[in-house]
This record gives sequence, structure tokens and C-alpha cells, in this order.
Amino acid sequence: MTKVDGNMAAIDSVVLKLVAFWRKTVVRQKLPWLFLLISLMGSIIKELQLIPETYFSDSKNVLNVYFVKVSWGWTLLLLFPFMALSNSYQGTWGFVLRRLSSLVVATGIWYTCTQSFFYIEDVTGACYETKTMQVIRGEFFTKAECRRAGFQWHGYDISGHSFILTYSALMIAEEIAPMVHLRSASVQSNTRTNTILDALYIALNALVALWIWMFTCTSVYFHDLSHKILGTTCGILGWYLTYRVWYPKPLSPGLPPQQKQHA
Repeated sequence: MTKVDGNMAAIDSVVLKLVAFWRKTVVRQKLPWLFLLISLMGSIIKELQLIPETYFSDSKNVLNVYFVKVSWGWTLLLLFPFMALSNSYQGTWGFVLRRLSSLVVATGIWYTCTQSFFYIEDVTGACYETKTMQVIRGEFFTKAECRRAGFQWHGYDISGHSFILTYSALMIAEEIAPMVHLRSASVQSNTRTNTILDALYIALNALVALWIWMFTCTSVYFHDLSHKILGTTCGILGWYLTYRVWYPKPLSPGLPPQQKQHA
């Protein structure tokens, strides 16, 4: 066996293990509840100070700066080519473009929610000279203006991290589902395409694991309970209203291909 063959076999083994994991229906069914549970338990741990500060309690840690803060970019970067390839087995470019339009919808949801969070924090907050909030600076009306002046803004800060990490992970879990059926049907139309699809599938699984880990860190170290629960709930609602309510209907981007389409 050549080195290339060995690498291919290793990738194939990882893919099969991941497929076996996601084949369990309960995994996807319980994922939204997992985020709510982590948010609740993490907040309790934070309030009771049961876990000391670590590298991940610093918002400037590498994973937060280079992944979480641009998490939507990472999600789109990996999902776009995976969806284009996995949905292409349906056979028509029209179907592929229709499915890819779900990324446009998702980006709209991401933008609307994050901008709403910023707006809520602005209208409910005020600018203070220090964190003790003893001296108010009434000439500043937004968080951005206040921060630029070197002061502290205090408002109702819905957790954008809780929202985007929940929404991204749930969306990825939906869109990688066809891999279970593709593997079951033993699709082997193009070896190179299959290799790229396998690599993207592994990367997306790694991204879900990273999002769950960073979501846990957010729950344990940052924000208040209501801020995190509300952000998490918005993420779950964004997923639910699209993949469970709208996408099953005819006039929608549609759901990822199901097993019968690959049989």
C-alpha cells in the first residue's frame, strides 16, 4: 500500500465513524437541547465560580479571535463547497442552486439577529467613565461611540456568541446529513470529488466540535444567564423556523437530499 493509499484509507475510516455517529437520529434531535443545557449549567458554574480562570477565559485566546469572532465566515467557507457537491448528486443544477440559496437565507438571519442585538444594547445602555458605573457620560449614545472615547458601555448585551455558535452548529448538522445517505448508497461517480467531499465533511465535523467547545467556554466564563439563554434561543429559533417549518414546504430552498434520493 502506497502512502497515498494509506492516507485515503485513514480518511475513509474517519468518515465512516462520523457517518455512524450522525446516523443515530437521537444525535440531531437532542443537539438543540444540548446547547440549552450547556448554557444553563455553564451559567450556574459561572455564578458559583466553580471553575478557575484558564486560557479560554481570556477573550483574546486564539480560538476566539481567529475562529469565533469570524465564525459565520468559517461556516460559509466550508458549507458552500460541501453543499454544492453533496447536492449535485441529485442531478440538476437547479436543485443545487435552490439548496445553496439557504445560505443566503441563513446570512440574512445572522445579519438581522446580530444587528438587532447591537441595537438593543445601544437603546438599553449608557456610557460610563469606569466599570464601577459611577460617572455617566451622557454625550455618547451608542456603544461604538463610547468605546472609541475610551469609556465603558453598559447595556443589555444579548450573547452574540451563544447565538451564532448555536445557529451555525445546528445548520451544519442539517447540511451534512446527506453524507449518511451518500455513503449508504456507495456513490462512487468521481473519486476526486468524493475525496474533496470527505475532506470537507471531516472539516465540518471538526467545526461543529469547535463551536460546541467555544459555546461551553462562553457559557462558563462570559455574559449573564439571560443574555446567553436569549442568544441561544434565537439561534435555535432561526434553525427551527427554517429547517423544521419553512424548508419542508414547496416554495423554499428545500431540505438536504434524503436517503430515497440516493438509493
